Amino acid sequence: MKRRTSFQNRSQQKWKSRLLFMLLLCLCVGSFILLLESNPPTMNLPILFAQKPKIAFLFIARNRLPLDFVWDVFFQADNNNRFTVFVHSRPGFLFSKATTKSPYFLNRQVNGSVQIDWGEASMIQAERILLQKALVDHTNERFVFLSDSCIPLYNFSYTYDYIMSTPTSFVDSFADTKEGRYNPKMHPVVPVNNWRKGSQWVVLNRKHAETVVKDETVFPVFQQHCKCVQLFREHIPKKKSEDQQDSSFDRIISSKRKSLPEFWRDQPFPVDTSKEHNCIPDEHYIQTLLAQEGLEKEITRRSLTHTAWDLSVSKDNERRGWHPVTYKFSDATSQLIHSIKEIDNIFYETENRREWCSSKGKPSPCFLFARKFTRPAASRILNLSVLGT
Repeated sequence: MKRRTSFQNRSQQKWKSRLLFMLLLCLCVGSFILLLESNPPTMNLPILFAQKPKIAFLFIARNRLPLDFVWDVFFQADNNNRFTVFVHSRPGFLFSKATTKSPYFLNRQVNGSVQIDWGEASMIQAERILLQKALVDHTNERFVFLSDSCIPLYNFSYTYDYIMSTPTSFVDSFADTKEGRYNPKMHPVVPVNNWRKGSQWVVLNRKHAETVVKDETVFPVFQQHCKCVQLFREHIPKKKSEDQQDSSFDRIISSKRKSLPEFWRDQPFPVDTSKEHNCIPDEHYIQTLLAQEGLEKEITRRSLTHTAWDLSVSKDNERRGWHPVTYKFSDATSQLIHSIKEIDNIFYETENRREWCSSKGKPSPCFLFARKFTRPAASRILNLSVLGT
């Protein structure tokens, strides 16, 4: 009897010990969860739970991405899951194994895409859709806009370190003092003193990306009052006679339709636009919005994407006078890429301001990406092995 009683006592003690242990464990887990919920910003979590911030690459394309093979090589160099990809293309087009050879673009097409017309607010609507989709992933901390004719100039690691080295956004932004772009009907919602111009190919931090998506004030004004109707007539060289001027304009239209791979620049040109405002939404929206919100001190006022806006020295008559330049196979040389990489400052004439480029507090190249490259040109550049640090 004594042995049986002793055995029962030991069993009860073990059961009580296990119960006490389980209670203490539940108490610890519960306290940890409450601490997380009450103090999320100040918690120093173990390195096990830390995750690298990501860059979201946001591509705006008509259909397929003709330079996907270049970006495939670029993305392959990252082994740490530090990027995401989102693509906006026309409604009805589907990225599949038949339309792209790169796995990085499969299933990365955003839903709810819109038909883009160049010179209309649909372009900035597409940008807002891309940002809205990319913001769902909380690890995305930078948002890079790219066209379907862009190429990277450096490898992934250099590009990542460059962009993440500063908390600021990279937004080409300057005061637009030329007449004709600002529509007085925008006042008083968008006053002229907040009117800015710049490249649409920006790099935004998460705060500024959220500002664009949440905007319900400036965007409707752009939809109503910022439309491009004059287009490229302002670039026509002055001639001695009207006949010569019309002939020059026809050549510009012809070359635009033949050469430009980016779809939103292919549309008919109006005849009489002398009394209209030539407002190109994507060259003004983000810049003006950030000025309107008082956020200009939080941006680096330059673009990371190089675009050539003049080729007046070209011997090809069709390539003079229209902008921007599309690089063909014959242009794609190592000298071209090196010349872009050597640019270390940008001069803004309207503000008499020279922007010296730096990264991590040291002088650096200004550009990480370049456009506009045809598929043959990009293929040749890739084969020259000049896209790297």
